[in-house]
Amino acid sequence: MILTVTPNPSLDRTYEVPALDRGEVVRATAERMDPGGKGVNVSRAVAAAGAPTLAVLPLGGAPGALVAELLDAQGISVAPVPVAGQTRSNIAVAEPDGTLTKINAPGPELTSEEAESLLSVVGERSAGAAWVACCGSLPRGLAPSWYAELVARAHAAGARIALDTSGPALLAALRERPDVVKPNAEELAEAVGRPLATVGDAVKAAEELRDLGAHAVLASLGADGQLLVDGSGAWFATAPVDTVRSNVGAGDSSLAGFLIAGGTGPRALASAVAHGAAAVQLPGSAMPTPQDLALEAVTLMSHVPLDRALTEPAP
Repeated sequence: MILTVTPNPSLDRTYEVPALDRGEVVRATAERMDPGGKGVNVSRAVAAAGAPTLAVLPLGGAPGALVAELLDAQGISVAPVPVAGQTRSNIAVAEPDGTLTKINAPGPELTSEEAESLLSVVGERSAGAAWVACCGSLPRGLAPSWYAELVARAHAAGARIALDTSGPALLAALRERPDVVKPNAEELAEAVGRPLATVGDAVKAAEELRDLGAHAVLASLGADGQLLVDGSGAWFATAPVDTVRSNVGAGDSSLAGFLIAGGTGPRALASAVAHGAAAVQLPGSAMPTPQDLALEAVTLMSHVPLDRALTEPAP
């Protein structure tokens, strides 16, 4: 079972439009509503693959109740932590060329008691989990060290930890030695304090995160592919994408694919890339099912192309 933790979940509304014209009335051609947040998306992708998952998240107000209802309708078990503030609502506008405009609300401010309740529930429910995926930004009221405490408690319960966050929260959590961290190129550059222009730059940055405590680094390099660096070496993988419809939740789907396949080694990397490539070809934050995957199309390389320039260098 894969347990996910989403400290700042959301109710996500996605609209597909012919074009986004500022100041004009824009008529959507399609719309959808999904439970949102990075950990929630991981649970949705795990459930779409037919594997068991439990989503732990703080929920408040009518939007929070709707998030729980939508997750239940998708067959996802929820361990809600009641909070006084209202769960945030986010809006995404998708254009035909793949351009996505997102408006993310800040979300509620958690009290110290609510923050501790969330930690306690994770500690209690981690005992039966193969993996605990801790994902997303921290809401107001939670210090950057909160993820470090969560990693420590989940490890104490015997679970392996996958951490997908950034900035001070990521750096603070590394001291507790998460089993895998999943930055994108921009987050990886931010963590090491310098730009990344090549795949080799990303490998060096990932090795630095391992020196700081991460057992493994699964780095998403956007359209260029994904990189896995652990104690046994480095692997690089790519997959073709015909049409990008939406990248919302694609990284989360990728992390789910990695964990479903065991969470270690090149086989898990190939699964991560296949899930990410499938997700970007689906509308909104829809998650791929096994029928959407094309594992045979993944190119896996043990000889990492260090000199390959990144299509989108990370500043």
